[in-house]
Amino acid sequence: MASSNNVIIRDPDVLGGTPVFRGTRVPFQALLDYLEGGQTLDEFLEDFPTVTREAAVHAFEHAKSLVVRRHSSC
Repeated sequence: MASSNNVIIRDPDVLGGTPVFRGTRVPFQALLDYLEGGQTLDEFLEDFPTVTREAAVHAFEHAKSLVVRRHSSC
């Protein structure tokens, strides 16, 4: 799951290849878990200050584009 500017990366040397925010060890899944648990983006960013708001929003936009593209090809 890499975006055009690689906000989310997979590196086998970082958390065994789990998708993380570039320059951090914060898994993208952590953001999804926060939101699924009813917490806000602001709460996530407060708890993971190495992730910028721009990175989080860009990651969601990229994920959305993948879902929309897959849905439209069904």
